[in-house]
Amino acid sequence: MKISKWDAADYLETPEDVAHFINAALEDGDPIVVKHAIGTAARSKGMAAIAEEANLNRTSLYRAFEDDGNPLFFNVLKVLSSLGLSLQVVPAATTTHKVSA
Repeated sequence: MKISKWDAADYLETPEDVAHFINAALEDGDPIVVKHAIGTAARSKGMAAIAEEANLNRTSLYRAFEDDGNPLFFNVLKVLSSLGLSLQVVPAATTTHKVSA
């Protein structure tokens, strides 16, 4: 019996799937998990297609999202855009901070 490695990229079919996947990683709060999720999402569409659409070097893109990679924020935004996503900032659901006078 042959067991193949499970890859989330094989199951990310729509921009909504990708958005949920990356948002789950963002909720985790670990930058390495977020980087991995964005890299996985890029692989789901095809790194060559993402690189071409984002006007980035494919090899550099692979390296940036590898385990020891460190993608530039500029490149992260370009990849997200190529995936049909945008980055949005909303207030965190934490306690409010009061400033004393």
